[in-house]
Amino acid sequence: MAKSLIFLADGMADHNLAQLGGKTPLEAASTPAMDSIAANGSCGTFLTLPEGLPTSSDVANMSVLGFYPEKNYPGRGPIEAVSQGVDLAPDDVAWRCNLVTVSPEGVMQDYSAGHIDNAVSRQLIADLQQEFGCSTVSFIPGVSYRNLLVLHGEEFSDKIKYHKPDSSHGIHIDDLQLSPADNSAEAAYTVKFLTALFKRTAEFLASHPLNRGKSSPASHIWPWSPGHKPDLMPFSQRYNGKTGAIISAVDVIKGLGKCAGMDVIEVPGATGYIDTNYAGKAEAAVKALHDHDFVYLHVEAIDECSHEGNLELKLQAIEDFDSKIVAPVLGACKNMAVNFAVLPDHPVPIELRKHTRTPVPVAVMGPAAGIDEIRTYSENLAPDGALGFMKGDQLMKLLLGIK
Repeated sequence: MAKSLIFLADGMADHNLAQLGGKTPLEAASTPAMDSIAANGSCGTFLTLPEGLPTSSDVANMSVLGFYPEKNYPGRGPIEAVSQGVDLAPDDVAWRCNLVTVSPEGVMQDYSAGHIDNAVSRQLIADLQQEFGCSTVSFIPGVSYRNLLVLHGEEFSDKIKYHKPDSSHGIHIDDLQLSPADNSAEAAYTVKFLTALFKRTAEFLASHPLNRGKSSPASHIWPWSPGHKPDLMPFSQRYNGKTGAIISAVDVIKGLGKCAGMDVIEVPGATGYIDTNYAGKAEAAVKALHDHDFVYLHVEAIDECSHEGNLELKLQAIEDFDSKIVAPVLGACKNMAVNFAVLPDHPVPIELRKHTRTPVPVAVMGPAAGIDEIRTYSENLAPDGALGFMKGDQLMKLLLGIK
């Protein structure tokens, strides 16, 4: 039985751009390895962000893995808490907590505080914990700007409307306030509590020495996507005893793997940005294929460049993904029976700098897929491929040979 590997290029899909002669960044970039998957396999599209759910990477990657976020979505905060080994109590509400830059005029300037250095971020979160941590509040460091806030107690609710920071560039924070999603006293109290904490922590960060002289200081915390402890069906139970491994730099993807009982493979030097350890991730994926039925190889860098609105860096990140991830893995596995799939988890159009719900292009090569007439991998050609339009667990079942 063939094994399977997904190359997941976070945020790669885009729009046709005039400055690229009407091509998308994926079409303009040099991508011979991804094109070889399309040329020797079949293409189609996949719906990763169903209506009614956040346009968030956790939702999108749950969809690609066939875990139906429509039924099982716990919120981003608790997924990342699982990744970090945080044991959530039943009445804990975990929030993803970005460190962000808000301009002196009160406008969301940078969702990542200038892709804040990990050591600086950890110190800021430690200092926030020392200053504000108590029996009801815990600040927990993650990677760079990606941190956690956990509220402890039955007086708190996760039924809160929020705004994703990476979808809020250029918007005044007065228009990005939290609000209750239901009429409960707990939701109203949670909004009041966090609004006050937001203001107090901003005053603390404004005077912090690590923020002095920075063009993109970590001026504010930004709590979003709350939820309680996740309860996902194990991958092996979901897919007829198959074993799975996940390789990623970011907690949200590693957290999904841990929630599903998959093996999460840590790669030293994996950063979630363009300076990541590409070679280490590729080597880890090849090794994992030898003792797992399925490997999910996730790369974050393209998404980050897209949110920055940096076309030059996005093109570089796409080419790096192709040459440093896809090509070496294909080369190392040329004598193995493997189903390879490549796709983004969602689009991040450069002009918008935020996620959209447009179905993403997918190409599959290997025993599970025939060969159609598509010869290059792109957003514009994939819809005409033999795989057609997919959603739910269709891609995973195709790759794993499950009817």
